[in-house]
Amino acid sequence: MLASPLQGPLLRLLCVGVVLLALQRTIFTDMRPLGVAVQIVLALACAAGAAGGPQKGAYAGFVLGLMYDLSVGTPLGSSSISMGLGGFVAGYATSISVDPQWWLAAIFTGIGAAVGELAVPVVRAFIGEEHVFTPRLYTIVPVVAVAATLASPVLVPLGRWCMGVKRAEWKALPERVEAE
Repeated sequence: MLASPLQGPLLRLLCVGVVLLALQRTIFTDMRPLGVAVQIVLALACAAGAAGGPQKGAYAGFVLGLMYDLSVGTPLGSSSISMGLGGFVAGYATSISVDPQWWLAAIFTGIGAAVGELAVPVVRAFIGEEHVFTPRLYTIVPVVAVAATLASPVLVPLGRWCMGVKRAEWKALPERVEAE
């Protein structure tokens, strides 16, 4: 009964999420390309989706979003929706290939991060915040997507490990033995 949570992805995701959340709240608040904070936690959720598929990406986004909400103080679940959607979209994009190459996983991670970041003002509008759709979104979304794409060669294997996804192994077909 206790072995299941310890062997599942939740414990690994929590450990890695705490480290990335600490990095996002310290280092990545100071490093602001074009005045935009890099969303490394969202990038991990999307990378987990690109590595494991839509269900695992949504799961990772939900857990990481809850952790983000608890640390920042935003309404509980608001970041979970956007990060879960980003992870799901990145995972859904991988359905076009069995095991995407690193550059294809990077593109899918960037697409998922862009969708997740675009979902933030929509969720905030539903919560009741005003003036969430600003022209600054034209800068924020591309910067977050490019940062997630550039971080994906590190985050996709990390997301694969967190979610417990094994790489697909190609096996050669057995050769035919012709009767003489």
